[in-house]
Amino acid sequence: MSLVWTLIATFLYVEIAIVLLFVLPIASPSRWQRFFKSRFLEMINRQAQIYFYLLFGVLVLFLLEAIREMRKYSQSDANAEAHPNVGMQHSMRLFRAQRNFYITGFSIFLILVIRRLVMLISTQATLLAQSEASMRQAQSASTAARTLLSQQKDKENEADKDDETAEAQKLIGELKNKLRELTAELDRERKDKEAMKSQSESLNKEYDRLTEEYSKLERKLTIGDSRKDE
Repeated sequence: MSLVWTLIATFLYVEIAIVLLFVLPIASPSRWQRFFKSRFLEMINRQAQIYFYLLFGVLVLFLLEAIREMRKYSQSDANAEAHPNVGMQHSMRLFRAQRNFYITGFSIFLILVIRRLVMLISTQATLLAQSEASMRQAQSASTAARTLLSQQKDKENEADKDDETAEAQKLIGELKNKLRELTAELDRERKDKEAMKSQSESLNKEYDRLTEEYSKLERKLTIGDSRKDE
C-alpha cells in the first residue's frame, strides 16, 4: 500500500474511532458541547467548512481514481490469460483498486456521518441548555408567583384586620353613644327625682305650716269661745 492510501486508511480508522466515541454513551451532549466550544476547536471551527470541503474534494478525487483503476483492471487481457504471472499481477491490481475504492467510499461516508453527528449533538446540547434555562425561568416565575400570592394573602389578611378594626371601632362608637344616651337619661331621671323630692319636701313644709296655722286657729277659736261663756 502506497503512502497516500495508507494515510487514507488511517483517516478511515480515525473516523471509525470518532463515530464510536459519538455513538457510545461516554459523555453527555453538554460535555461534547463544551468540548466543541474549547479554544482549540473554536480556532479550527472558524475554517471548518473550508477544511471539510477540501478534504471531501480530495477524497472524491481518490474515489474517482479508484473507480478508474477498477474499470481499467476489470477488463480482460489476453496477455494476462496467456501468462499466469501477468494475470496474477492484474488481479492483484484489481484487488488493490477495489480496496482503495472501499476505503475511500467509507471515508467519504463516515466524514458525512461525523459532520451530521456533530450538528445533532450541538443541536441537542443547545436544546438542553434552552430547556434548562426555561426550567429555571419557570421555577423563578413560580417562585415569584408564590411570593406575589403570599403578599396578596397578607394584604387581604391586613385588609380583613382593618375591616374588623373598623367594625370594632364603629361598634365601640355606637356603644359609647348608647352609653351617653343612657347616662343622659339617668341624669334626667336623677334630676326629676331630685325635683320631685324637693317638691315633696316643700309640700311637706307647707303642710306642716298649714297644720300649725290650723292648730293656732283652733286654739284661738277655743279661747274665744271660753271667754264668751264666762
